Amino acid sequence: MNDHVPCSRLRVLCCALALALDGARIGRAADADGPAAPPASPPPDASSAPAAPPAPASYWPMLVGAQYTFIDQNQSSLRSPYRGPLSLDPLGDTQATNTIGFYGGWAPVNWGQLYLDVERFDGAGVSGATGLAGLTNGDVIREGASGIKKEFYIARLFTRFMLPLGDAVETVERGKDQLPGTEAATRLELKVGRMAVLDDFDQNRYAGDPRTEFLNWSLWANSAYDYAANTRGYTNGVVLGYISPDWSLKYGAYMMPLRANFQTLDYQTELAHGQNLELRLSPWSSGTVVRLLGYLNTARMGIYQDALAIAAAQHTVPNIAADDHNGRHKYGFGINAEQPLADNGDTGLFLRSGWDDGKTETFAFTEVDQEISFGGQLSGIHWDRRDDRFGLAVAGEGLSAWHRQYLAAGGCGFLLCDGRLNYGHEQIFESYYHFEYDWPDKPGPVRWQLGPDFQYIVNPGYNRDRGPVHFWALRLHVEY
Repeated sequence: MNDHVPCSRLRVLCCALALALDGARIGRAADADGPAAPPASPPPDASSAPAAPPAPASYWPMLVGAQYTFIDQNQSSLRSPYRGPLSLDPLGDTQATNTIGFYGGWAPVNWGQLYLDVERFDGAGVSGATGLAGLTNGDVIREGASGIKKEFYIARLFTRFMLPLGDAVETVERGKDQLPGTEAATRLELKVGRMAVLDDFDQNRYAGDPRTEFLNWSLWANSAYDYAANTRGYTNGVVLGYISPDWSLKYGAYMMPLRANFQTLDYQTELAHGQNLELRLSPWSSGTVVRLLGYLNTARMGIYQDALAIAAAQHTVPNIAADDHNGRHKYGFGINAEQPLADNGDTGLFLRSGWDDGKTETFAFTEVDQEISFGGQLSGIHWDRRDDRFGLAVAGEGLSAWHRQYLAAGGCGFLLCDGRLNYGHEQIFESYYHFEYDWPDKPGPVRWQLGPDFQYIVNPGYNRDRGPVHFWALRLHVEY
């Protein structure tokens, strides 16, 4: 990796930072126009809490935030006796990505909220963001399909309704798509609109945000979870949930893309939809959280076995896209656990494992049929840097028998196509560090995070004939 960021990238970085800070000033000005915020109060005692959460302040907008993320990543050269159309570049590559977003929320009543997020992505992933199941930059999912304009787009636009089921309340801090204040600790929730599936499913405190934690796709999500999304990672849907301190149950139904990895969603929802069910368990005094996930996708999918049979009969290379038909299914399961260890939970461990049936083509996320990952986060309080974080994790991934035969015969997915395959599990190691600084005060309105990231991958694209390969990255994240 180069020892410095090219000048052109620094200019892009500075311009984007100026835009993000302009958004922050706009947010503070909007706050100044409204009534003064009430003084902070200690968390309420559940035994003496009011019957329902109080209505938040009445000015509009209630929440204005902004974020900017810059990731400059270098891929090393690698052993490559042959190369297909979607292989990693054997000579290596260096690419930068920039994402900027503005986030707004409004609560006209204490039981209803409205959110609008607008984002823009620029740049590209190394090797065209192909050649791996566990892609190494989590922000390139915002890039979208080839040819999509680099412009601002609506990422989220949804309403959230809450029905309290008890007197106890919990304090909620300000955050992206989260208004500050209090909410009923036990409640029914309904969300409707455009959103990201991972806003509500497969969350994890230590491995769930590529802008501040692990960058690799297989570490910030269950990579065998082929969740409904367009190529930028968003979809339309509805989520219904029962939430309580000890457990919750959520059901989500979403629109699927029209074809694999398409930006356009399929509005024939009777033929194409994703259904998701997740049980969260957290009754233990140790702070342990366990999430059990199941999903069923219905879409215009191809079947690996059928594509292989057609190719054998016609003496051609298999093409999964030529075998697609409406109403086909894919199902899978996942388990996700987090275990706080110390430092008020800022030091802790996580574990994920996922599986899907591997019969139909990968449709929305990435080409993984079995996955397991394990890692942790260490708070910088141990070296007098309370807000800094150090993370370390590993992941292993596999394919179903039909999926690996398809790739070995020269078939292509939308991420993998080496032209042939000497199968082996893709193995991933990642470590990151981020320095955190609040400005201009501490705690300040603008949070700055800067740090390096290193990844090492064995059998890239499940191919023993290629690699190993390593990736260095420098990440800057600013949020208001």
